[in-house]
Amino acid sequence: MEIVIILVFVLGYLAITLEHNLKIDKLIPALVMMALCWALIALGIDNFSQWFDSGQHAILDTFGLLNHEEKIHLMDETLLHHLGKTAEILVFLLGAMTIVEIIDYFDGFSTIKTFVKTKSKRKILWIFAFLGFGLSAIIDNLTATIVLISILQKIVKDKEVRMYYAGLIIIAANAGGAWSPIGDVTTTMLWIGKKVTTGHLLAYLFVPSFLCMFVPTLIASFLPAFRGDLAPSTEELDSKPKSKYSARMLYLGLAGIISVPIFKTVTHLPPYVGMMLALGIVSVFAEVYSKTKFSITEIDSESNDTVGHHSPVHSSLSKIELPSILFFLGILMAVAALESLGILFDFASGLKSTLPMLGTELHHSGVSDLVILLLGVGSAVIDNVPLVAASLGMFSEPTDNELWHFIAYSAGTGGSMLIIGSAAGVVAMGMEKIDFFWYLKKISWLALIGFVVGSAAFMITRTLY
Repeated sequence: MEIVIILVFVLGYLAITLEHNLKIDKLIPALVMMALCWALIALGIDNFSQWFDSGQHAILDTFGLLNHEEKIHLMDETLLHHLGKTAEILVFLLGAMTIVEIIDYFDGFSTIKTFVKTKSKRKILWIFAFLGFGLSAIIDNLTATIVLISILQKIVKDKEVRMYYAGLIIIAANAGGAWSPIGDVTTTMLWIGKKVTTGHLLAYLFVPSFLCMFVPTLIASFLPAFRGDLAPSTEELDSKPKSKYSARMLYLGLAGIISVPIFKTVTHLPPYVGMMLALGIVSVFAEVYSKTKFSITEIDSESNDTVGHHSPVHSSLSKIELPSILFFLGILMAVAALESLGILFDFASGLKSTLPMLGTELHHSGVSDLVILLLGVGSAVIDNVPLVAASLGMFSEPTDNELWHFIAYSAGTGGSMLIIGSAAGVVAMGMEKIDFFWYLKKISWLALIGFVVGSAAFMITRTLY
């Protein structure tokens, strides 16, 4: 039965990676894979000899001695445990996405355009690189990429030049998301899973992530595409925002998101609680500024619905990426199925016993650096979310072990090497119609250099802590 479950997972995983070829949204195979894996577990529960206790992070060798009712009860408890952990991540992401959409409702991101006051291609490259690196650490790399490419489309007319800029924005955004607990979905998963803390994540990964952005940008600044000045654009850079509250809502929304790690540190409550508080506060100001009397909890009546469509909160909630949320649900719960059967634990044990000699060993674990580097390369080919989800079930190192920080860096930045390797790359591909092979030829080598330089920097900086 384990072989059948693994086969379902592999086929589902393959369908996710071939999303563009199959023309099927990746959330569909993710949800089907999750449902089938757990259904097969339920149907064959009496055939399994071991079970993985996620709470104790250990294999229950006595599982085979339990009767049918006890096994079903344990499966229900495990399913509920994983659903709770997954829901923490999803609710957190829903809050963050809604705040970003509220900022966009007030045209808050137009304020960022005021930073661009030059026509020099090279200077604009550096401005967007630093904006991508900093902004992605606050509002996540996917959103930062959308915002910056939207601005880019208004100030750069030449499509070929704009694609070069977009490629460097992808590298900068993924690098910026790696060192922040709220900058990338995979880093957020490690943070909520209590594998890394904000302080140590910043200490370990800021320098490697910065170099991962800085070195490719420095090399690119000497390329022909970034020489000279831009041609005059059809839209003025300093055009006024649509709302007089644009800047205020931008700073308020960003402050709300930034406050979440602080809230967690002070209260020791899960991050989603702080994110809901931040969303509530930002929503109050949004409603006041928009001068509506809409209530989120009262949308049944026709009058409320009419007013609701003019509410920034209602509008923002209708624009968040629910397909992404469902995709994360499917992936995380499917990986949880493999973890519960002890498959990931056995695989990790095999790695620890056979691979350390292939690379430099981590100081406090038996997993070689080579394994983590391969994970980074793998995240360029396939989605990094299931890779990190699998690592959570494979390794049992304590909080803030350097293994987790290296995984955060590799999974976060490795995806830049192919345009389909990260959410930022995929959205840029759609917005700018960037060809896969154009990116492979023009940008991938820069991303590879940044990834290698950052990895080397991590191996040095980890010895300092």
